Amino acid sequence: MSKILQKITNLFALWVLIGAAIAWVYPSSFAWFKSYIGPGLGVIMLGMGITLSFKDFKNVFKTPAAIGIGVGAQFIIMPLLGWSLAKGFNLEKDLAVGLILVSCCPGGTASNVIAFLSRANLALSVLMTMCSTFAAILLTPLLTDALASQYMNVDAMKMLLTTVQIVLVPIVLGILLNQYFPSLVKGARDLAPLISVLVIVLIVSCIIGLNKEKILSAGSDLFLSVLLLHLGGFALGYFLISILGYSEDYRRTVSIEVGMQNSGLGSKLAEKHVSLVAAAPCAISAVYHCIIGSFLAAYWRRKSEKLDSLSAEESPSTD
Repeated sequence: MSKILQKITNLFALWVLIGAAIAWVYPSSFAWFKSYIGPGLGVIMLGMGITLSFKDFKNVFKTPAAIGIGVGAQFIIMPLLGWSLAKGFNLEKDLAVGLILVSCCPGGTASNVIAFLSRANLALSVLMTMCSTFAAILLTPLLTDALASQYMNVDAMKMLLTTVQIVLVPIVLGILLNQYFPSLVKGARDLAPLISVLVIVLIVSCIIGLNKEKILSAGSDLFLSVLLLHLGGFALGYFLISILGYSEDYRRTVSIEVGMQNSGLGSKLAEKHVSLVAAAPCAISAVYHCIIGSFLAAYWRRKSEKLDSLSAEESPSTD
């Protein structure tokens, strides 16, 4: 059963595309989910929490440099890219703030699925997602406030409190459940990734449907700016870790973690603290990073399989 769930989960890019397409054609079809975006994100974070333990925090110290570089890149490369693109494309203020906000978000939980499919370092991916998510409790509101203040006043403290409610409380609760009631959450671990994908699809579809007219009026600038944000994140993340001399699996992992944002969190923060319009770049972001990540996963997986095949052919016979 777990293999079937994993296969369904691995097709998350397809589900996001289908949901977005339905929302585009029938904009009101997912409007009902608007009130459930916050609780839905809480469920995702709880699902992440039940896959973690206190031992995972100890593992952080085994590869502190790689994790530190990756998380640092997440909160330096992407926010600067988001701010630069918002200014360069002269986006309308709500859309500009939305783009900056999503660029200041932590790595998305879907990055772990892409890391697995890409033959990257899955353990490092999970630890980076965990660390960037906790760091985001402070950094996402503060960076958004600093970079978006030229467009409008952003209440960093209120955004901080919302992030604590959506991120910190459910994750800590999940860790405690996993630590003290492991048998209770054992069955839920297999379902958690699929539920996360389902919630992401609902959030993206809801935001796209509610903002269809605004997205149309923004035109190609909005789509191109979000696309360049993620292409830049994937490319610069890979390049940074390459020049520092890390192995290919580390390069892929950091590329994925930097390039993929928690767009669901961005959507909720934008909708609650800026405007519903500001959530549009976040929804488009989710579609883009899922597609780019899936293509990269397919390319890197084939590349690894070819290398494995060549290695097997070159190995001396044991006969």
